[in-house]
Amino acid sequence: MLSAGQPMFTCSRLLRRSFCTASSSTSCAKPWLFIGLGNPGEKYRGTRHNVGFDMIDAFAQSLGISMASIHFKALFGEGMVGGTPVLLAKPQTYMNLSGESTGPLAAYYKLPLNQVIVMFDDMDLPCGVLRVQPKGGHGRHKGLMSVIYHFRGNREFGRLRIGIGRPPGQMDPRAFSLQKFNASARERIDVALQEGVDVLKTLLAKGLTECASSTNTDQKYKHLRLQTLPV
Repeated sequence: MLSAGQPMFTCSRLLRRSFCTASSSTSCAKPWLFIGLGNPGEKYRGTRHNVGFDMIDAFAQSLGISMASIHFKALFGEGMVGGTPVLLAKPQTYMNLSGESTGPLAAYYKLPLNQVIVMFDDMDLPCGVLRVQPKGGHGRHKGLMSVIYHFRGNREFGRLRIGIGRPPGQMDPRAFSLQKFNASARERIDVALQEGVDVLKTLLAKGLTECASSTNTDQKYKHLRLQTLPV
């Protein structure tokens, strides 16, 4: 078993092979690091706060990527999409310490933060609505606070926000986020996860700026349709 910070031979080998091809020494594929935020353990599986984990799992499953390795305190997988290396991570530090994994991962692979996408739950969006952002703040999300802190305050990384809706009435937001979805909300999230897989594939093919523009335009109408539905 690899220790939390031990470099992975297979991943390093993949990246060395992928960055520059023998046929084109001047054309090097830049890898992307996709990070889903959540809490580890069966207790938190399927909760609203873990949709970042769910998004990584859906994307990995669509490509047949195993997430069984441990790398820098994260469940980790690697693959290729259309010639582009993709690194997938689910930090196992618990949500509020996510940066302890994401910071070292980005540093180890020497990735500019504009090649990093963080996926997380967002109460400011209706349940099942997605939003892509090239950069931004933390919106009081403690997992994002930790990520930004361990990126040395740099906020210039991409986000895939996954709407979970707001708690009903006077319900405590923390309790709401740690609950599992009801049946109708789960259906909306499952649809959103499949949409998210397509969004991430579009990002890899066309870049973050074009992906954000097309995705957010499409999701705007979904936002209007879903914003009044109960969660």
